[in-house]
Amino acid sequence: MLAQRLPSILPDISFEESLESTKIHSICGLLSEENPIILTRPFRSPHHTITETSLIGGGRNPKPGEISLAHNGVLFLDELPEFNKSSLEVLRTPLEDKFVTISRLNSSVTYPCNFMFVASMNPCPCGYYGSKDRVCTCNDFQIKKYLNKISGPLLDRIDIHIEVESVKYSNLENENSRLETSESIRQRVNSARKIQLKRYKDYNIYSNSELTPKLISKYCKLNPQCKKILESAFEKLGLSARAYSKILKVARTIADLEGSPNIGVSHITEAIQYRSLDRKYLV
Repeated sequence: MLAQRLPSILPDISFEESLESTKIHSICGLLSEENPIILTRPFRSPHHTITETSLIGGGRNPKPGEISLAHNGVLFLDELPEFNKSSLEVLRTPLEDKFVTISRLNSSVTYPCNFMFVASMNPCPCGYYGSKDRVCTCNDFQIKKYLNKISGPLLDRIDIHIEVESVKYSNLENENSRLETSESIRQRVNSARKIQLKRYKDYNIYSNSELTPKLISKYCKLNPQCKKILESAFEKLGLSARAYSKILKVARTIADLEGSPNIGVSHITEAIQYRSLDRKYLV
């Protein structure tokens, strides 16, 4: 439910992005006379039985796969461990490079695939490992086998890891709960995107996620207290160099959403929280 609503809070699609997405969908014959141009960010959610070719792209006459159809939008993989492991591993390079190259005997085609990758999974086959309310019926071997379907390098490329506990009925029935609408969230996201567009106008990039190591050191500076917190987390959680840069990018984004010119303690600590889930289960 959360993943399906992501497009409603994403930044407005620009004219250039709309043209790029339209070209890709046109190649696959997915446009119609009623909708000849892509005006909203794509949301693709393939079934876990999808083949590697359909996911990445290819065929005798190479065509874009789901990752390219999700360009400028969202690619959602529900029940991540149920997908073919080889298909998931092939995602690693496109997630980094933002494009995929399909080579055949007589030709080579490159398609863009700059998408937001979102995935969901249970902590074990029965779904109750680590639950406070239900007892897990899986043994250690079953849990390890299930979680090992997702490799560490793939998880390392995901910026944010969040554990979502089951919702109690009383919370669903609570009419006094304060709800924030998608429109209000989208306004904050658009404001943050405008800040980033202005900040990076001389570098031909659009968001914090595209920062290079050189730009990270320039725009993600930390005060001594933040540096100490990040150093402690890096050692305790055994984070990688890739995770280090992703924490800084996420912290920069959190600060932008709050309209803060600098990364503060609250921003860096929140970003660190989003990197601990894989260490909790996948050790």
